[in-house]
Amino acid sequence: MRHIRAIAWKLPPSSYCGQAQPLTKSVPPITPVSVLSHRGNSGGYPSRHAGRRVVGAVGHNAGVLLQELVRTSDAVAAVPGRRAKVAEIAALLRRASPGEVPVAVAFLAGELRQRQIGVGYAALGDLPHSDSGAAEPTLTLAETDAVFAAVGAATGPGSQADRRRLLAALFERATPGERSFLVRLLAGDLRQGALAGLMAEAVAGAAGVPTAEVRRAYLLGGSLPAVAEAALAGAGPEAATAALRSVGLQVGRPLRPMLAASAANVASAFERLPAAAAEWKIDGIRIQVHRRAGEVRVFTRTLDDITSRVPEVTDAVRSLGAQSLVIDGEVVALREDGRPQPFQVTAGRVGSQVDVDRQRAEVALTPFFFDLLHLDGRDLIDAPASERQALMAAVVGAGLLVPRLVTADVAAAEAFFADAIARGHEGVVVKSLDAPYTAGRRGGDWIKVKPRHTLDLVVLAAEWGHGRRRGWLSNLHLGARDPATGGLVMLGKTFKGLTDQVLGWQTERLLELADPAEARPPADPRAAYGVLRVRPELVVEIAFDGVQASSRYPGGLTLRFARVIRYRPDKPAAEADSIDAVRALWTGG
Repeated sequence: MRHIRAIAWKLPPSSYCGQAQPLTKSVPPITPVSVLSHRGNSGGYPSRHAGRRVVGAVGHNAGVLLQELVRTSDAVAAVPGRRAKVAEIAALLRRASPGEVPVAVAFLAGELRQRQIGVGYAALGDLPHSDSGAAEPTLTLAETDAVFAAVGAATGPGSQADRRRLLAALFERATPGERSFLVRLLAGDLRQGALAGLMAEAVAGAAGVPTAEVRRAYLLGGSLPAVAEAALAGAGPEAATAALRSVGLQVGRPLRPMLAASAANVASAFERLPAAAAEWKIDGIRIQVHRRAGEVRVFTRTLDDITSRVPEVTDAVRSLGAQSLVIDGEVVALREDGRPQPFQVTAGRVGSQVDVDRQRAEVALTPFFFDLLHLDGRDLIDAPASERQALMAAVVGAGLLVPRLVTADVAAAEAFFADAIARGHEGVVVKSLDAPYTAGRRGGDWIKVKPRHTLDLVVLAAEWGHGRRRGWLSNLHLGARDPATGGLVMLGKTFKGLTDQVLGWQTERLLELADPAEARPPADPRAAYGVLRVRPELVVEIAFDGVQASSRYPGGLTLRFARVIRYRPDKPAAEADSIDAVRALWTGG
């Protein structure tokens, strides 16, 4: 039996590569599901013929088959138009039972309902390859989800073997197409274009309600699969609307944060928002803090509860003169001079649960707040920003507020931006004074402005794409020159900023540079997977937001939010930027 090698692939030791990292971290145990005790048929799952349901004159399996979802995923990846993608997803959701809906929504969004189940690249590499498999589809969505739940529930001695046994049994029952989908789903590499906004439209279409109703419930409830289940559990649009409107802001339950669009500079931002507030953009961890009487809980932008890790935040919020509130902000580790520590210092402190008191003494955190969503029984997300700010200023001391400037003067805002950069912060966020808090949306009411850095780097290798990018070389491995050795130092990867036209051009050019030449795919490139190494001759201009430390790459540094600007076929690799230029941008020394 052949096995997956693309997922388990590691670059050989060289001057430009570090160690491959696990895909996920271990997660707390969850309640085991009945799939652990199923017996009596291949793979240890109940038969798909256990029952049937009838819709109109058409008979259906008791559960939607995973193959149906895979076909929908392929269709979503293949069609370019948003309406066509929405129609494909909505059609599948209409066929699903209420219990299957949240599984379908999660899978099509490229996620697991359990989020993380402790499966890394090594475990995926041991699974059967996608060029073999069951001849006929038998797996249902519910069965597949139950296996993932069981895998996540496996803990203690022998749990790793249990996870692999469960996954192997699942893959033995899967068709080749299903195996390919499952690998990409578990690896977080689905990339089919079914993002949250599009999924919300599909749920609305399937339920027959306005998209705004689904979006608002999602923003307040935090879970699109759960919202979809509620919307599609009733008998028609009226029941769906009632279910969606029953979802409201609850103190103690996180809601998705409001997001910012981008502008190249302050002047461009003020063209869109003539009279606005400019606030420092602090390079920390986004937090949303909920207080009800003496109880305080702190959540991240991904809605994870980190209360026990950030006692500085809970102490600060308990000191405020309010009985109940929901407040949005950022937490950051500062140096003695008030400048922010490198992002990784803050992230490391917030991410650790070990000896928090000692870490607090060594790396203290400071919260800064910039929006108020609820105060003493009153929801404020629909109030204008100016009102929310006034109420927040009356409750939160100035030392805990993000510095801000309300102005219509572009020159004053540019000076404020320059001062933020000089103090070590990321830039500014320009905000409308009238806008409500549109949780989870990246609209035009908040616009972030950051200085853009660019480097000319050398392409060292590229990974074959998945989903919509299948058949194209997509994820680029990037390197800088090392004047000390005459070699190249890998700085990271990016697949961002690539149009279809550029993907086609770069695939053709990189295949010409394949090293060795025999590594080119012999036939249909849509069947290719893994990494193609190339001769280091092609230069690409890369924009990025900053530099951070990385133990993964031998240079000790990597680029944050790297994306392709353009290729530089006119520039030889010998004229690409050096690792010294990258080190000059590093502020963590």
